[in-house]
Amino acid sequence: MIKAKGYAAPSAKAPLGPFSFERRDAKEHDVVIDIKYCGICHSDIHMARDEWGGLSRFPMVPGHEIAGVVRSVGSNVTKYKVGDHVGVGCFVDSCRQCVNCKKKLDQYCLEGNTLTYSALERDGKSVTQGGYSNVIVVNEDYVLGIPKSLPLDKAAPLLCAGITLYSPLMHWKAGPGQKVAIMGLGGLGHMGVKIAVALGADVTVLSHSDKKREDAKKMGAHHFVSTHDPKVFQEHANSFDLIVNTVSAELNLNDYFGLLKTDGTLVSVGAPEKPYTVSPFPLLVQRRSYAGSAIGSIKETQEMLDFCAKYNVTPAIEVIAPEQINAAYERVLKSDVRYRFVVDMAKL
Repeated sequence: MIKAKGYAAPSAKAPLGPFSFERRDAKEHDVVIDIKYCGICHSDIHMARDEWGGLSRFPMVPGHEIAGVVRSVGSNVTKYKVGDHVGVGCFVDSCRQCVNCKKKLDQYCLEGNTLTYSALERDGKSVTQGGYSNVIVVNEDYVLGIPKSLPLDKAAPLLCAGITLYSPLMHWKAGPGQKVAIMGLGGLGHMGVKIAVALGADVTVLSHSDKKREDAKKMGAHHFVSTHDPKVFQEHANSFDLIVNTVSAELNLNDYFGLLKTDGTLVSVGAPEKPYTVSPFPLLVQRRSYAGSAIGSIKETQEMLDFCAKYNVTPAIEVIAPEQINAAYERVLKSDVRYRFVVDMAKL
C-alpha cells in the first residue's frame, strides 16, 4: 500500500483537517500520480456537507480537479511514463461494457461511473478518496495528459469547470454565427465565456449583478446583460441560439426560456439544492428545448485540454495552502473568489 496524506471531512458539515490514509499499490494498468494542485469545486462543498441526499461517505477526501506528475506506472501501462504532466477529473472508472461506455460517453455510464471520491470502486468495497492529497493511483484509461504549455495550477480547474462547459458548447455546436449566453460568471461561467469566445461564438453574459461587467469584457464577452432589471427579458426576447445555465441558486427559468430563439436550447450544468419549476408554455410556443449536461467523457476531456492549450484558454485562479480550505469554502458560498480556488498540495 502507498501511504498518503491529505485534508478530509471527518463527518458531514465538520471542518476539514489533516488526514492520513493508504492508496492501493499500482496494478499493471495503474498510474501513480504525485498531486501538485487540486481545484475546489462547489460540488466538493455539497459533498463534504452531505447536501445531496446520502451520496457522501466519511471520512472524505474531496477534490476532482487534479493536476500532477507521474511518479510511477504499472507493468503494462502504455499511455504514460514517469515525469508526464497528467490530470484526473470527476471519475476514475466506469463499467466499460454498456452502450454509452462503448460510444465513448463514459460520463453517462449506465451502471454508474466511479466518482473520484466518496464512491465505491468497481469491487464494491473500497471507497475512493480525492485530490486534496499528495498522491493518487488511477487506471491509465482514466488519466488525462496535460499539455506542457498548460501550467499545472491553471490546468487543474479544467478537469471539472473546463469540461463541464466545453461539453455542452461542443454538443450544441457553439461557434461562428451562433449567439450564446452564459448565465452566471463564477467558476463555471467564466470558463464558458472563454471557451465560447475561442470557438468563435457571439457571447453574452447574463448576470444578476453588474459588478462583473468589466471582468466579463476582459474575458472576451461581447455583451453583458444585468438580469436584475426585469425589463431585459423583453428587450432581449428571442435572441439566443444557446443559453448555458451555470447558476446553482433558485431561478425562474421560464423568464430565460423567452430569451431563446425558435429551436433554441437552454442547458443547465449547475446543480441547485431545490428543483426548478418549469412551465412548458415558453418551450411550446417556439419549439425551444430545455436540457442538462454533466461533465464530459474521458475522450472529450482530453480534447478539451488540447483545445485549451492551443487557444491559451485558462481559468482565473487564486492559489491557496491546504490549511485555507475551510476558509475558501466559506468564500465560495459568498461568491468571494475570482474565479476558482486551487490548492497547492505540495504545501501539505
